[in-house]
Amino acid sequence: MSVRALTDLRGRIAVVTGAAGLIGKAHCEALAEAGATVIACDLDGDAADAVAKHLEGDHVGMAIDITNAASIKQVSDETHDCFGRVDILVNNAAMNDMVEHPTLAAELSRFERYPVDMWRRVIDVNVTGMFLCCQIIGSTMAERGKGSIINVASTYGIVAPDQSLYKAPDGTQRFYKSAAYPVSKAAVIMLTKYLATYWGDRSVRVNTLSPGGVENGQDPHFIQQYVRKTPLGRMANSTDYQGALLYLASDASAYMTGHNLVVDGGWTAW
Repeated sequence: MSVRALTDLRGRIAVVTGAAGLIGKAHCEALAEAGATVIACDLDGDAADAVAKHLEGDHVGMAIDITNAASIKQVSDETHDCFGRVDILVNNAAMNDMVEHPTLAAELSRFERYPVDMWRRVIDVNVTGMFLCCQIIGSTMAERGKGSIINVASTYGIVAPDQSLYKAPDGTQRFYKSAAYPVSKAAVIMLTKYLATYWGDRSVRVNTLSPGGVENGQDPHFIQQYVRKTPLGRMANSTDYQGALLYLASDASAYMTGHNLVVDGGWTAW
């Protein structure tokens, strides 16, 4: 196979969850440009449709609730009815208690006061939701004997949050990154390893993509602090992960499974 053919995804069917998000849209664009038919899935079905229509070629948008097994089964069944299979599953949907979250500022975001219902919600979306997508859609790959699953984690699944990033210029701590997000992303990495070994004999490859922070209108002071900790001297753009995604989705990584591909500008290299 030629080097150029290694990343050719023509004829392949790719399901992407969280498709309407900043990185999700870029994932869909990359897969479509490489020739895949993209099933763009999001909790907001209208937004998913908009992503699919934005892509060049014939693609499909579908509503999905990854915490609901029946919703995932419907997406899987409709995709198989229309296209006969799923070749690529990108588990990108996630919940992140962002710096700007209005209900988690200051004291409420502290570990000592972090709401247990929020903890359960993050774990339900980021871990159980991914488990269900792998179980329902990934199982069809295992039955067919071929497929690539990419579970999106985070650098915070590898290292603990640096709480000083979330301090204001005057030194006050306006927000604490919770334990829920990094714990959930660490679980994603282990779920990947589990499934890679479990389905290895069925030729289903399962890998993790761990991105760093994406610049998206954050407070300038936060960006400055983040950049100071990044060897490449900038936050990521939403398109910075497209190459890594195509590598994991395609035959270019045919002998890779159970791996955590970290793309973070060197954040975790210190």
